[in-house]
Order: sequence, then structure tokens, then C-alpha cells
Amino acid sequence: MPKYFFNIHIGEDVLSDPEGQSLRDPDQAWEVASAMARNLMDTQFDKPVNWASSHIEVKDDLDEIILEFPFLEALQFTPKSH
Repeated sequence: MPKYFFNIHIGEDVLSDPEGQSLRDPDQAWEVASAMARNLMDTQFDKPVNWASSHIEVKDDLDEIILEFPFLEALQFTPKSH
């Protein structure tokens, strides 16, 4: 199984993922990035976080960028009835 690394970019800060995860394909990496983004946005932080300018950069074990997942893409909107 290929290994994927999830580097979190919040503003100027980058939290690197040195261990990575073995996943079946880029589609599963997208699912993991989406779940990570939702979990982080549900977390209470000491300072406000600008999620609109944050993303998760997913790289493979060859250090190639597979995808960049914007945090706001993880938001799930439900339509309201009028």
C-alpha cells in the first residue's frame, strides 16, 4: 500500500506529518484529509483560526503533492426549507 503524508497548513504555520499513513489510493487519502479537517475545525483552540486560508497538503512517499485539501471543503451544508 502506498504511504501518504498529511501536512497541515494554517496561516504561515505548517505542521508536518513525519510518519504518514498507508492507504489504498488517493481517494482514500482525500477521505482521510476531509475527516482530519472536520476534526480540527471542531477542536477548541486558544486563538481563532482562519480556516478559509488553511489546507492539508497530501504527499506520497516520493514527496510528490497528491492533493491540497482546503479546510472549507470539509464543511457540510444542509439546505433549509423555507
